[in-house]
Amino acid sequence: MDTSYPREDPRAPSSRKADAAAHTALSMGTPGPTPRDHMLWSVFSTMYLNLCCLGFLALVHSVKARDQKMAGNLEAARQFGSKAKCYNILAAMWTLVPPLLLLGLVVTGALHLSKLAKDSAAFFSTKFDEEDYN
Repeated sequence: MDTSYPREDPRAPSSRKADAAAHTALSMGTPGPTPRDHMLWSVFSTMYLNLCCLGFLALVHSVKARDQKMAGNLEAARQFGSKAKCYNILAAMWTLVPPLLLLGLVVTGALHLSKLAKDSAAFFSTKFDEEDYN
């Protein structure tokens, strides 16, 4: 005999018609995915200490997104998460682009200087005669 949960007696009269009229459930569709707060990305952006504190702004918006998600306000959490993502992207660009530009300037400067050095070596190795000065 199965006694894992209480069962209704099938012979007992039921009032299912009254229960069906009293309770109505609306199906509003499946809820969307839970909003992302990008907390880990914001923590690493903050720890890198980029210019204009963009990582810190991303962390603030990530915390607000997580708070709103825990409170059940998914739309506000989605907005704060979107702002945190934008600040994280800006922080990453602000962190990556200047060193890459500096590297490009150093490489092009080194190439230009090497070309100048070759040209100047050829100039200083030229022998002039006395006729050239008259």
